[in-house]
Amino acid sequence: MKRYDSSLQAGSTIAQAQNSVNKLHNAISQALSHPTEKTRRQAENSLMHTEQAVDQAAKSLGGQGVELAEEMLVEEKHRFVKLNPYKRY
Repeated sequence: MKRYDSSLQAGSTIAQAQNSVNKLHNAISQALSHPTEKTRRQAENSLMHTEQAVDQAAKSLGGQGVELAEEMLVEEKHRFVKLNPYKRY
């Protein structure tokens, strides 16, 4: 029976959250440069997915090591608001 190192799992969870934030960054950049309904919707879907990924990482790791992903997510939320500044998120 294989044993999985919890530090590897923690690293993987954090990496997944950070990868999700990176994908969000790309989706928002695309929507800002090509503002169509489709790109805005993709950015919004990516935001929801990223929030879930970062939240899951924080829950499973007790917040340890997730701070960078959380900070990156906050920055991306600020960029996301530029897509539709009159809508509340």
